[in-house]
Amino acid sequence: MSEPPPGARPTLEAVAARAGVSRATASRVVNGGAGVRRPLVDKVRRAVDELGYVPNHAARSLVTRRTGAVAVIIAEPEIRIFSDPFFSQQIRGISKELTAHDTQLVLLLLEGPGDYDRIARYLAGGHVDGALAFSLHTDDPIPAITRRAGIPTVYGGRPGWTSAADQQAVPYVDADNRGGAREAVRYLRELGRRRIAHIAGPLDQTSAMDRLDGYRDVLMDEDPALLAEGAFTEESGARAMAELLDRRPDLDAVFAANDLMAAGALRVLKERGRAVPGEVAVVGFDDMDAVVGTTAPALTTVQQDIEGQGRLMARLLLRGLDRDREGSTAPASVITPTTLVRRDSA
Repeated sequence: MSEPPPGARPTLEAVAARAGVSRATASRVVNGGAGVRRPLVDKVRRAVDELGYVPNHAARSLVTRRTGAVAVIIAEPEIRIFSDPFFSQQIRGISKELTAHDTQLVLLLLEGPGDYDRIARYLAGGHVDGALAFSLHTDDPIPAITRRAGIPTVYGGRPGWTSAADQQAVPYVDADNRGGAREAVRYLRELGRRRIAHIAGPLDQTSAMDRLDGYRDVLMDEDPALLAEGAFTEESGARAMAELLDRRPDLDAVFAANDLMAAGALRVLKERGRAVPGEVAVVGFDDMDAVVGTTAPALTTVQQDIEGQGRLMARLLLRGLDRDREGSTAPASVITPTTLVRRDSA
């Protein structure tokens, strides 16, 4: 049996010869094709390991019509992506699922309006098989860009962009934001709190709108003075808390639309000399270890499986790509449950 010369890159022909199968059979096994008996699959994989064979990416793409890469697009400035643990948790989940399927993650960052043209050119160039996009705003051009590029896309968060209602079966993964908010506010009511404020996230994002709706489901006659809008950042939560205290110093509870804003609210309450939870109870949303592990008192919050949502997004996209090749229907969207985690702040 011939061996490749020392230092030479093993070829598919060498793999086939080592395994005692045809080149076509070896190719089907290496490229994940079906219709090969298990004993032959095992022989080819053993030959691949023994020879250290690495498939030629360009040749493999011609056979599979897949690049083996997926774009991840986060519609937020770079500074927020790297400072907010939400994004690292979601990317971790995406990365784990893509890695398990031998697929490369390509992170595309948006810093300003000019970056949309760059991303549009990249996606239209056929460099990736599909895209995962999240933290979109109502006027975001990303959905239109992915449609023009003709690539399958799964979204993180309920679609809320202007043309979403006109599109059928847009696959997405989201948490039960409205239900989780309802549970948080009901819990505060059960504690006897009657002047419950809400620090909302940016209301051009569906997660923030859904959490505000959940708050209003319980407090249908809420006082507008008890509502302030933040930006899902700690500093915005601090500013909103200061505004609320100035307007309604008698408030006795705060539901913040994420943990970072809740942390900012706790900081301002401490600075103003307000005891938590004695005078003001505080509840957040997300249950991110990087945040709740640093708050004092420990933060009561609504837990969502952020990493799990990332895995589900990637899983839906990969299933959709396989179905596209088989001519099947698009993947369905998923809403993941939320749970109230009770700690010391409420």
